[in-house]
Amino acid sequence: MGKDKLRKFAEIDTFPNVYQLHLGKVMKGKWATDHFKNGHPIVVELACGKGEYAVNLAKLFPEKNFIGVDLKGNRIWRGAKTGVEEGIQNLAFLRIQIEDILEFFAPGEIDEIWITFADPQPQISREKKRLTFPGFLEKYKILLRPGGKVNLKTDNDGLYGYTCEKVEELGLVTHKNTDHLYQSEFADEVLSIKTHYERIYLKHDKNINYIQFSFS
Repeated sequence: MGKDKLRKFAEIDTFPNVYQLHLGKVMKGKWATDHFKNGHPIVVELACGKGEYAVNLAKLFPEKNFIGVDLKGNRIWRGAKTGVEEGIQNLAFLRIQIEDILEFFAPGEIDEIWITFADPQPQISREKKRLTFPGFLEKYKILLRPGGKVNLKTDNDGLYGYTCEKVEELGLVTHKNTDHLYQSEFADEVLSIKTHYERIYLKHDKNINYIQFSFS
């Protein structure tokens, strides 16, 4: 492991807005009261990477709380450091395996989920790793409040198509759906937030897919 990664891993241990393993489990059911110290809605970004979406959403919506979830601490470091330096009080990060998310949030604790440019896991053998695989969707259903929504924004046509199929197969409710986001009526202030990688995709004229759905 390089020195820069080691430095970042050491530094996130000092950040008051980053939770890992045991400390994260202690927060289950208590994120609003014990960390954010308010009763505002909680929005979670899964596979958040550097946390660009979570950071920008937190700035746009001070009346909501945002938690970026990812396993890679050297990536979380960037968003967490921005949160500390800019004093973004409604922003936190959780460093865990997303497969274990039920251990870190209580049923109905989350109001909305974002999945932005996650690894599409294109191999058939890795289908269960896709963040919209039915096994993951079952967990989201438990964690979301009634009517809570899931948003998928991706450049990967395969993951988008797969997600649309599963949403239909499972009888879920689709609220918004497009395979050309920036040519659609949905491209508002929120959906126009762009990550580093999305800007690269757009420079190569790659279409951006988006679907929003809920379980009821």
